[in-house]
Amino acid sequence: MGKKSLSSASALRSSGRRRYLHSSDYLKSPKRLAFLIFTFIFFNFFIWNLHALSDAHKVEELKSKLKASGLQTKIIVMGGSNSIKKKESNLDDEDPVSIERRQKVKDAMLHAWNSYEKYAWGKDELQPQTKNGVDSFGGLGATLVDSLDTLFIMGLQEQFQRAREWVANSLDFNKDYDASVFETTISAFDLSGDDIFLQKAKDIADRLLPAWNTATGIPYNRINLADGHAHNLKWAGGNSTLAESGTEQLEFIALSQRIKDPKYQQKVETVIKEIHKIFPSDGLLPIYINPHNGTVSPSIITFGAMGDSFYEYLLKAWIQGNKTEAVKHYRDMWEMSMRGLQGLIRKSTPSSFAYICEKRGNYLSDKMDELACFAPGMLALGSNGYGPGEAEQFLALAEELAWTCYNFYQSTPTKLAGENYHFPTGKDMAVSTKWNILRPETIESLFYLWRLTGNKTYQEWGWNIFQAFERNSRIDTGYVGLKDVNTGLKDNMMQSFFLAETLKYLYLLFSPPSVIPLDEWVFNTEAHPFKIVTRSPDEREEYLFEVIPGKSVNAV
Repeated sequence: MGKKSLSSASALRSSGRRRYLHSSDYLKSPKRLAFLIFTFIFFNFFIWNLHALSDAHKVEELKSKLKASGLQTKIIVMGGSNSIKKKESNLDDEDPVSIERRQKVKDAMLHAWNSYEKYAWGKDELQPQTKNGVDSFGGLGATLVDSLDTLFIMGLQEQFQRAREWVANSLDFNKDYDASVFETTISAFDLSGDDIFLQKAKDIADRLLPAWNTATGIPYNRINLADGHAHNLKWAGGNSTLAESGTEQLEFIALSQRIKDPKYQQKVETVIKEIHKIFPSDGLLPIYINPHNGTVSPSIITFGAMGDSFYEYLLKAWIQGNKTEAVKHYRDMWEMSMRGLQGLIRKSTPSSFAYICEKRGNYLSDKMDELACFAPGMLALGSNGYGPGEAEQFLALAEELAWTCYNFYQSTPTKLAGENYHFPTGKDMAVSTKWNILRPETIESLFYLWRLTGNKTYQEWGWNIFQAFERNSRIDTGYVGLKDVNTGLKDNMMQSFFLAETLKYLYLLFSPPSVIPLDEWVFNTEAHPFKIVTRSPDEREEYLFEVIPGKSVNAV
């Protein structure tokens, strides 16, 4: 499964193999790797959730029609009284500009989806320039599966139903294929109800469970879906990675809740208990963990690839459990990590752009991945759990980092961001890796910041980025990335996460907050929404541990 080191964006794919399998390339890999089986499988558990989303759309359609006819109305969206609800409720009145922009994003989704349906139906991904599909992820319909909730949220029911039929009749997991455990367990639960998807969910989950059969319970990161053989990649030295080991909690906890079988939740919460044993005082861990003895291996500390979503899920598991005592340990660990993150912040000269360094031993590297641009949204979302002083401090940091990420886009001739940046003294920022593969992280953070502050500046920034995608990446047969954001040279791949994440967050950026309200739903790392379900304090007993700061861990 290994591949040669990639020297340019043109080598993003090769012969249908998974991209970025060499360690040097994995550091460039997506925070949200594309293939997400549970995206659609759990997509269909409870019909009342489908009704909830459908009703929200009907409300918004009614409001738009009433405004168009010149009538005045006030529609009250019932909900809780927490701080997120209060902030979001002030944004429900739509303006014509947002309505128009949302439609433009929906049109972009239709163009992307129709191109996939025409040229690559059932394949993992579309190569728009050559008008063919490729099976980059074992032939499991990655783009189709990954896009289902985007279609549903946008009200594209005909497209949704055709894809549903493919999943019901053609999706087969019994393949001699080494799946990434992380990629395969990212899910969007709770949008509708259909027994076929519950059956599929249990099938894939049970195929994945042997990955957790290690001495510590920390999972291997690869497993063969047919024979259950689990292993780690050679370039990682037999180690598991931090992000892949700590980014299944939302999905497996939700599965246990829905089918009332605790074994899935037990597997992933044991991982957090093991990681807690080595959790340092600054909350920052190197990216490699030995699944046999639970020790960390000398490696980089980063909020970019292979580290990022571990920190994200500490926060989101707390939110998913409705912030009760049963999930308080997740929040405690996350706050420790955020104190560590503060120690990685530096500012450029002369313009004082805030950025997140990477760390090796005691050395800070002035490099930041675009992947790390999820962090402003995470900080904004987590700021609600602090007291007034700290909440303002972390929200201000989120806004500073978002400004930096937006300038990753604005600093290039195409107005699209490169893969990563360095910050030379006196020159602010310079693009290091020049490709753009339609990533969602900056848009994601703009979505959260708009929802939580009401500042329409974030909508304007998102619109500017969307227009840059339209100018540079849209072609007659879909959307493509760029091999070079300076020259605009195009590649030949429409990444599944462009439909699943980038366009979804853009659509929600211009939608009223009553569409997927943040006090009722939490997005997983692949932008798929989960219902928030209150965890009972009694649940904590099995996993009870006190978060006590230990020693910091120096990465080498």
